[in-house]
Amino acid sequence: MIVVDTNILVHLYFPSEFTEFSEKLFLKDPAWIAPYLWRSEFRNVLLGFVRKNIIDFPKAIAAIEKAESQMFGHEHAVSSMLVLELARGSGCTAYDCEFVALGKAKETFFVTWEKKLTKTFPEIAISPKAFLEKPLRKH
Repeated sequence: MIVVDTNILVHLYFPSEFTEFSEKLFLKDPAWIAPYLWRSEFRNVLLGFVRKNIIDFPKAIAAIEKAESQMFGHEHAVSSMLVLELARGSGCTAYDCEFVALGKAKETFFVTWEKKLTKTFPEIAISPKAFLEKPLRKH
């Protein structure tokens, strides 16, 4: 089980230079979890794609339906106190710290492309490349 950042999900559903990493992550550990916040972030990315004419509205709807189906039952509430403590002490956003807090609570990695998070929380946050190089561990 791993916590995945919204950007990992986006790259799974929309081809980019990072899609291969999302696919390999899923093959290595398909038990993806995220805080409920991922939905709002994913919707916001989709809206940006629609507004920039990268995708049409029906494709956006199809993508969110697939992502919600994949993540259903794998979404978690996080401790507000922990999120605020992490954000206050790190200078990171509360949004980002929701993912870090879930990783801490579940004692697992938070996989993200955000370098600030991997530097600030090296015990929890890890890049997809680094995670893929790690041997599998029992949960």
